[in-house]
Amino acid sequence: MAQFDLPLAELRTYAPEVAEPADFDAFWTRTIDEARAASGGPVVTDVDAGLRAIEARELVFPGFGGDPVRAWYLRPAGTTGPLPAVIEFLGYGGGRGLPHQRMTWAAAGYAHVVMDTRGQPAADTPDPHGSGPSVAGFLSRGIEDSLTYYYRRVFTDAVRCVDAVQALDGVDESVVAVAGGSQGGGIALAAAGLHRGVAAAIVDVPFLCHFRRAVGMTGRDPYQEVARYLALHRGRGEQVFDTLSYFDGVNFAKRATAPALFSVGLHDAVCPPSTVFAAFNRYAGVEKEMTVYEFNEHEGGGAEHWRAQARFLDLRMSPVSVRAGTGGPGIPLLAGAAQ
Repeated sequence: MAQFDLPLAELRTYAPEVAEPADFDAFWTRTIDEARAASGGPVVTDVDAGLRAIEARELVFPGFGGDPVRAWYLRPAGTTGPLPAVIEFLGYGGGRGLPHQRMTWAAAGYAHVVMDTRGQPAADTPDPHGSGPSVAGFLSRGIEDSLTYYYRRVFTDAVRCVDAVQALDGVDESVVAVAGGSQGGGIALAAAGLHRGVAAAIVDVPFLCHFRRAVGMTGRDPYQEVARYLALHRGRGEQVFDTLSYFDGVNFAKRATAPALFSVGLHDAVCPPSTVFAAFNRYAGVEKEMTVYEFNEHEGGGAEHWRAQARFLDLRMSPVSVRAGTGGPGIPLLAGAAQ
């Protein structure tokens, strides 16, 4: 697909005002406080994944409403001291898969937690909460109200995942990063904006940013799910975009201060480049980088981008203990902040 969005020079300065509810911070403070007050704590169980160089465990932690959320907890075999950790959030429709499919960060010396996305087709974690009318997919589930919207539960799960990882034996709670691409990038951005303990963020070709522009610009799913919903429920546009404003990545970006690495594909029709730059240019952290893939679509940098990700984290939260064989902590880094 050819480039269809703004020229790169304009994208680099594109920082639109995105609708933000007056009670945005109060809404999220109340939501997270309620989730943290729910009973239960994280549970870690050993699993036989058939791996020798990687230790695999299952992590189950209480998410939104105390609902159990499943994740993998992977780490280099034989390490005993606290390690820096990377929490990975997943793309649309995906699930945590199997441990042997997620070995890269642990092989690089990090503790690696892969969070399931509740209710999605490949996930092992159900979403027990119902919603009003919606079209196929997840973007319109509960969209009639911010309290019932699907991503309220997912973003809360992400915050509670950071809580759980910080409490794990074998993790240095001061160096916990979040990472993801597409939907996972949007979730990582929300976690960075909502949790003070996020030390770094990797946000690749993020979904869930600048909804008003994305829904009007691209004819591709998932954003087209909102257009299809509004085509059926005429006259609800104001209500729908008011709900979405509580979940817009641009608004989380304005509250995130942890060092961040973003990436974008300039041919990306799924998450248009201007929506990615809208979040990046509003990102509050002074230490931020954007990697541009000029001729790529939604795959962005693909496997090639791993080098940039690894360099980015190694400079900020390198697992020096693994390299030195000491089992000691990684390099501390100033954590991000939320209002």
